[in-house]
Amino acid sequence: MDHVLAIDQGTSATKCVLVDARGGIVAKAAAPVGERYPAPGWVEQDADEIWHSLRAAVAHCLAQRDGVRVVAIGLSTQRESALLWQHEGAKALTPLLSWQDRRTVELRDRLAAEGAEPLVRARSGLPLDPMFSALKIRWLLDRLDPERRAARSGALRAGTIDAWLIARLGSHSGGDDGGIEVGNASRTQLLDVQRGSWDDDLLRLFNVPRAAMPAVRPSLARRGDGAALHPALAGVPVQAVMADSHAALFAHGAHAPGDVKATMGTGASVMGLAHDGAHVHPGLCRTIAWDVGPGPLPALEGNIRSAGATLRWAADLFGLEPEVAAAEAAGAEAAGLCLVPAFSGLGAPYWDAHAVGLISGLTLATGRAQILAAALDSIAHQVADVLDAMDASVSGVQRLLLDGGPSRNPTLRALLAAYIGRPVVHCADVELSALGVAHLAGVGAGLWDLPALCELPRAQQTTPVPADAGPARRDARRAWASAVARARLQPGTGA
Repeated sequence: MDHVLAIDQGTSATKCVLVDARGGIVAKAAAPVGERYPAPGWVEQDADEIWHSLRAAVAHCLAQRDGVRVVAIGLSTQRESALLWQHEGAKALTPLLSWQDRRTVELRDRLAAEGAEPLVRARSGLPLDPMFSALKIRWLLDRLDPERRAARSGALRAGTIDAWLIARLGSHSGGDDGGIEVGNASRTQLLDVQRGSWDDDLLRLFNVPRAAMPAVRPSLARRGDGAALHPALAGVPVQAVMADSHAALFAHGAHAPGDVKATMGTGASVMGLAHDGAHVHPGLCRTIAWDVGPGPLPALEGNIRSAGATLRWAADLFGLEPEVAAAEAAGAEAAGLCLVPAFSGLGAPYWDAHAVGLISGLTLATGRAQILAAALDSIAHQVADVLDAMDASVSGVQRLLLDGGPSRNPTLRALLAAYIGRPVVHCADVELSALGVAHLAGVGAGLWDLPALCELPRAQQTTPVPADAGPARRDARRAWASAVARARLQPGTGA
């Protein structure tokens, strides 16, 4: 039986799955990836460590099914993280600056003071924020190539982790640099999101020479082969590349405007397909979901900086294992406590880099259980905030598709269903991003076509709206809005 090998290169680990022609995962493996914190607010990773994690995960996965026939490879990656590399040989020249990295806040503020925000928002569809790649690329170029000589000559490349990994594969197989996948490119803040191509005004604003940027490629396109990953993959083409959150949406079987999902991990991504020319709430980003032909498919998204990270922080605070903290949180009530996890500012729908983390509603009765419950509650509130913005932009959102580690908590799903007033459909497939890009790679290899993907089995469970959600929902949402206003140093009590 033919199989697809899919790799999901994430923030904390690289995962690999082997998917058979029935769409089921028959083997999986993972290799951890570390982070470095060289200064407050700085978060970076070693690119070569990431490369080795790919090879390790692939080897462990294939070893479980020795001799299996692999006909295609798919690659899903973390987004917005950026690095520079040598064009010849694809040697990494810098660390990978994480999407979490905040070292460019001052640069962001300077550009905003110069009036750059309207242009950035209009062309890229994204707010001017340190999370996105352009500021990181400029910061790296300013230190490695301040005169931009190497960048203008094409001797170095700048881009996201997908582009560098594909370049590494190409450098081993004698191919070209493979380019950058359009969904990932749409998160750089250098792409005209309407046209799906690099924008000269944005490149000029961020002082990034066009010659340094890889070519923009569709999500479904053949790129080299996997020989550098494992000898058994020599001649096996990389058929699909997707950004991880986009791949998760694809794996849910989302194909029409109104299909919205929330992927929960370290942070969270709430993404929904949109009509061309749809009104965009200012708290949302315009982005490109994928391009499988005949052109890019538009989407809207809200990015939440801290979801699972909030639970990990609370667990560390009390010296608990994360699983123990999550279980205690699920069995308690916040009792009027609100925890706003603005550890590095707030993302969507506020996009406030200067918001501060806080806990409000403390009383003498507040204890560990209430703080843990408030940490869990904060995830549901943040997703509900983004969905409110999504409702103002996309009609017909009847349910919320849900995936990612924290989504396995049934208490969190019940809170979320209450706050959004709609059912929550949880997909229990843990490796959803890998599964999504495996599905697309399988289309490229001829295992399925797009209609057939809708018929593949999905492990889904629906949480209905609680019958008594009304009054409690209003009180909880009002208290949350007040806490967010305080975190943003704004007067008022919220709506």
